Amino acid sequence: MPSPFLFIIACLIWGSTFWAITLQLGDVAPAVSVVYRFGLASATLFAWCALRGDKLRLPWRAQKWMMLQGLASFAISYVCTYTSEQYLVSALVSVLFALMVFWTPLLNRIAFGTRITWNTCCAAAVAICGIVLLFYQSIDAALKDMLGGGTGHFLLGFLLALVATLASTVGNALVMKVREHSPNVMLTMAWTMLWGTSMVAVWAIATGQSWNLPARASYWMGLAYLAIFGSVIAFSAYFTLIARIGTQKTVYIGVVTPVISVLLSVQFEHYRPAPIEWLGMVLCLSSVAWALTSGARKTQAIDSISNKNTAKAT
Repeated sequence: MPSPFLFIIACLIWGSTFWAITLQLGDVAPAVSVVYRFGLASATLFAWCALRGDKLRLPWRAQKWMMLQGLASFAISYVCTYTSEQYLVSALVSVLFALMVFWTPLLNRIAFGTRITWNTCCAAAVAICGIVLLFYQSIDAALKDMLGGGTGHFLLGFLLALVATLASTVGNALVMKVREHSPNVMLTMAWTMLWGTSMVAVWAIATGQSWNLPARASYWMGLAYLAIFGSVIAFSAYFTLIARIGTQKTVYIGVVTPVISVLLSVQFEHYRPAPIEWLGMVLCLSSVAWALTSGARKTQAIDSISNKNTAKAT
């Protein structure tokens, strides 16, 4: 399948999953919906690998890394995402996820001592300004509500969404450790999702959450879409693109998806951003594009120097 087509598929699917999650809310506890989603996705991936004749067992040295990735990527991240969307419009959550482009170099700095470039720092400053404009009015209202004896649920949703983005960043960093032990993307995805699903299931049982099966058709349609398209097809397209065109170009998916998500929220959630909120979104997404573009230029420059040195050596 051509790379541009894979790029479009990933953008359209992930841009719509934030809204599709809202179809899962209300009848079932968020953690239970996460178990249903990734349990189905994991079973689908295992079945696909079995049909291909893959050996499904992987050694413990690989399993321990997949366990950690499952905890970060498919347990903490998605439980927080689902819960946050009970209090925030899905478009706002998707915009926060675009900030992962800044969490990644920060994590690399903390874990590996990698230098953060000046362009990244400037882009991050612009992103912070955008987030302030985007969320200022809602957070101010939530704080006033709390001071008046209210719950301030918007603030809780905002914090949970931030935790979700941080957990996803950690999960992405663990992907390379998993790849060191197995190059089979579909099989490692299956195991990682299974570990995450198991952890969320244990937590849901321990906290006494209800495992009811809703009667709404929209719930099951949303579940099927999120499990098959959002969890299997989109991730497969994403990893295939990384192998073909590299990370620097593939991560532009993170700029396109919030735009789609905002449009869907305007259409289906009756989200009507104020001018200051539109400005905040524009600043935030522009800063992400800036950071990605500067990173791509730096990578191309390094590759060019490397090629010249290789040519001189030969």
